[in-house]
Amino acid sequence: MIFNIITIFPEIFDSYFSQSIIRRAQEKGIIKINIYNLRKWTKDKHKTVDDKPYGGGPGMIMLVKPIYQAIEYIKSKSKSVSKSNKLKTKTKTILLSAKGKQWNQKMAQEYSRLDNIILICGRYEGVDARVENFVDEKISVGNYILTGGEIPAMILVDSITRLVPNVIKPRSLLEESFSFKENELLQEYPQYSKPKVFSAKGKKYSVPKVLLSGNHKEIKQWREKNKKK
Repeated sequence: MIFNIITIFPEIFDSYFSQSIIRRAQEKGIIKINIYNLRKWTKDKHKTVDDKPYGGGPGMIMLVKPIYQAIEYIKSKSKSVSKSNKLKTKTKTILLSAKGKQWNQKMAQEYSRLDNIILICGRYEGVDARVENFVDEKISVGNYILTGGEIPAMILVDSITRLVPNVIKPRSLLEESFSFKENELLQEYPQYSKPKVFSAKGKKYSVPKVLLSGNHKEIKQWREKNKKK
């Protein structure tokens, strides 16, 4: 799978994508992350990617032309690779926006089956509305406002990558914090580790006895009962 991220702050991603599971997935060649600086598609000496909104108002709006050109470049690059491999690739272009559809685990599972994902990171007051004509979907990571789309892009890459085959152990995916059973969203059962009894401020907090019993049937029943819908 290839992630293509369009941003004006490419350095933001360096630390997060060079650690842990994301780093190992890249080293194994399971995923590839391309970071594109939007300023590459500007012509003026100031590398301008934004301007004042028509009709007035506060803030600056990211321009449609460089974003469109970046999308077209990435798509053409993807097509040339698929032709050389004689494979048809499944690609989606996503605008990260507070006004988009809210991201969830079910969507992450669906996106993990794609070959290419283009993520557009907005900034400032937003992006020119005409950009929406060139994307497949607008996605939000929650009902709040961030200064840009870079953190949402990291969230999507992380949540999708861990579902791509061979990134993490299959058994770990069977018992997730969020899973689906017959289209019903379930939250994972509570988990405990050492010590068996933890004391703080005069109170004792114990691990449920059934988890210490060694009775696998009862443990399984307890876990099923304690999954939250």
